[in-house]
Amino acid sequence: MTTKLETLQALLEQKVVAVVRGKTTEEAEMIAQGSVDGGITILEITYTVPDASALIQKLSATFENQAVIGAGTVLDEVTARLAILAGAAFIVSPSFNREVAILCNRYRIPYLPGCYTAAEMIEALEYGSDVIKVFPGNTVSPSFISGMKGPLPQAQLMPSGGVNAENAKEWLDKGAAAISIGSSLYQSTRDKVAEEARRVVKNIQM
Repeated sequence: MTTKLETLQALLEQKVVAVVRGKTTEEAEMIAQGSVDGGITILEITYTVPDASALIQKLSATFENQAVIGAGTVLDEVTARLAILAGAAFIVSPSFNREVAILCNRYRIPYLPGCYTAAEMIEALEYGSDVIKVFPGNTVSPSFISGMKGPLPQAQLMPSGGVNAENAKEWLDKGAAAISIGSSLYQSTRDKVAEEARRVVKNIQM
């Protein structure tokens, strides 16, 4: 199991998280495998996936030395605890939750809450969030990041929603610490997922 510091270092060095969803566990696993094949090795398995805890546990074992597996769409501390017990190395929520923040601090697990306003981000920082998800990212432009980092230069921001291979580099250039990629990875085969993941990785390295 990676430590909190190791998880954060991997996230900030690799700068991209694959948000893994699927109508079935098998579909989600295929997307996860394709993402790793394509070079995205930070995976957020959402709790909209059937049997998400079991998939987190399976992928954590499968990719023990290849990828960092976290949990997403975590709405409460009960789900967060289940995810941590399954092996999740980080927890992501669509909004900030105090109880989840406290739980993650207790177990030294990074908590990445979704925030949209300066007030929400300040609260998340006060509760120990090292990286804050800007959500929904598709309702703002990349300049939102540079604008928010004016008053909050200490905030490590990660846009989620509307981020793809074409605009990924722009988000990073505007000051995002990392990006979260979802829908563009939802392809019909593992090879196609890998191809899209490679495009993302290549574009952010340009």
